[in-house]
Amino acid sequence: MRRAHSVEQVRAAEKALMASLPEGALMQRAAAGLAYAVIDHLGGAYGKRVVLLVGSGDNGGDALYAGALLARRGARVEAWLLSDRAHTGGVGALKAAGGIVSSGVISTGSITGDLVIDGIVGIGGKPGLRPEAEEALDVLAGVPVVAVDTPSGVCVDTGEVDGAHVTADLTVTFGTYKPCHLLDPAASACGKVQLVDIGLELPIPAIESLEAADVAALVPRPAPDGHKYTRGVVGLRVGSATYPGAALLAVAGANTGLAGMVRYVGTASEWVKRQHPEVVGDGQAQAWVVGSGSADGANSALAFARASGVPLVIDADSLRALNGPLGVPAILTPHAGELAALIREDRADIEARPLHYARLAAQRFEAVVLLKGRRTTIASPDPDTPVRVNTTGTSWLATAGSGDVLGGLIGSLLATGLAPIDAASAGAWLHGAAATLASAGGPVTASGVAAAIPAVIRSLPAVSS
Repeated sequence: MRRAHSVEQVRAAEKALMASLPEGALMQRAAAGLAYAVIDHLGGAYGKRVVLLVGSGDNGGDALYAGALLARRGARVEAWLLSDRAHTGGVGALKAAGGIVSSGVISTGSITGDLVIDGIVGIGGKPGLRPEAEEALDVLAGVPVVAVDTPSGVCVDTGEVDGAHVTADLTVTFGTYKPCHLLDPAASACGKVQLVDIGLELPIPAIESLEAADVAALVPRPAPDGHKYTRGVVGLRVGSATYPGAALLAVAGANTGLAGMVRYVGTASEWVKRQHPEVVGDGQAQAWVVGSGSADGANSALAFARASGVPLVIDADSLRALNGPLGVPAILTPHAGELAALIREDRADIEARPLHYARLAAQRFEAVVLLKGRRTTIASPDPDTPVRVNTTGTSWLATAGSGDVLGGLIGSLLATGLAPIDAASAGAWLHGAAATLASAGGPVTASGVAAAIPAVIRSLPAVSS
């Protein structure tokens, strides 16, 4: 599990740790981790030209001490101080190691170099950059960037961006991930994120992201004496005469062997029987999936499923019928446009603030909300439950029908008895991993994603008993 903690949580943990360490020891730990990450990134230090962009915060101190270590390893290191309150000890250390220190931007023309280290703003900084920082980045445009802890100019706790910000090739962070490393749109500015352990003791995180071992622990395994009913029955009321393909794709997502039985009720029954002969008709289910391609039947499908009293996955057309809490456990799976229509907000604002709106919708409808996107955001109605962010997938997954597959897959996990937050987040992880496997670096179709799900499950690490 990758865990991301808020600025407040990190600061409290750092304060507690610093009370037990000699003064400056924690910064030295961080700076050493940063320096060695940079050396790995560059393939060595000797002869490399490194420019440090240094602000007034601790990130600037980290950059300066790391620069001193790089200078001692033979790098040519220059620090551009963008604040008159740069870390005094760090400045002295860099000068003592042979580094060059200048106040402000030292050139108005383009500069070549091997690397820029972004130590402009610390984790408490506000979104956006000051003019001197923007000028420095313009001068150094095209030079690879390593960000200290977080890219300067992004909102650390929300992942939002507002104005100019650093776009890094590598972000080296300390103690724990920060929300902006996982949440879009800021996550796309982080590049690869490398975590350096500095010994922090941390509470329950604000944000978390499943990894393969976590998914392996969640995926249901048949009991030795299990049968098709004990393994869970998932029902789907999806598709329509207009969109029969949505039914086929949703059923394909559900019919991957995770649940013991799949039921389908709808106008595409004959199509479903031809492609999935093991799928049966109406009857009791432990979870229902509704809405995908349902057109005019979406409202009645939701009403039936809701009356059954079992957990629901609500997608696409059935989302339009919602006006408040459902009274049963539910997972809503909108993309930004569908959520915008549901809560009457602007789509662009939802795409810019996915964490805010996923949480808002989860509270309003008292349901788990899976907001689809490059980094799918999954919020629980319980404010004490960490928001989950899915990081698997490929840009090729942006293809018609992939959401139908996801809805069916989540429904099958929900039918096996997983909690809604676990079914949604494990389903998103498997869906993204299946897309990556099926794509193999090239185009993929929704049908191909569904077909790859069993192989992804087989590849999960073994779970110790």
